[in-house]
Amino acid sequence: MTNSFVVTGTDTGIGKTVLAAALTSALAAHYWKPVQSGLEEETDAETVARLGKIPSERIIEEAYRLRTPASPHQAAAIDGVKIDPDALVLPASTGSLVVEGAGGVLVPLTSRILFADVFARWQAPVILCARTSLGTINHTLMSVEALQRRSVPIFGIAFIGEENTETQRTIIHISGTRFLGRLDWANQLTHERLMTTFHRGFDIAMFRSLQP
Repeated sequence: MTNSFVVTGTDTGIGKTVLAAALTSALAAHYWKPVQSGLEEETDAETVARLGKIPSERIIEEAYRLRTPASPHQAAAIDGVKIDPDALVLPASTGSLVVEGAGGVLVPLTSRILFADVFARWQAPVILCARTSLGTINHTLMSVEALQRRSVPIFGIAFIGEENTETQRTIIHISGTRFLGRLDWANQLTHERLMTTFHRGFDIAMFRSLQP
């Protein structure tokens, strides 16, 4: 049975693609981005392949590729594409699978369906990426509540940014979720720097414990 993780975030642009690249590399996993919005710049799958040094055969093609860089529901409307959430099924793969959502947990796929609703259907453990900067307590706790309300299994919280011990402790204590680690993300990353930083901040055995 495939071991799947869903990587999502409290917001967009917080570094969840970078974390997904590191996790995919560390687990020698397959990677899948169900919906990609915006094709003019490097896509998330291309970023994961570059930073994680993931071969093309372990990058699963997106179900929807939307030209417009916007929320999936808006990008699909502008591009004249109809997204069918029921068609988003976790792909079968050998070994582990890392799936990356878009933006935050409540980003809409359609006018009625949010990413969190699809996560609830999948029932794969979710890794919630959170900033360590100001405002993250509110955003993270709201994201946790949204997932819990839908009975989405939360594997834990991965913090991204500079160390903020009190904020991290407060979020873990109030939410009752597991602390997975912290990625001290720098904008100018290479594969080697990323993996060194990832292994310094996370215990990969924690993720491997769910591998088949």
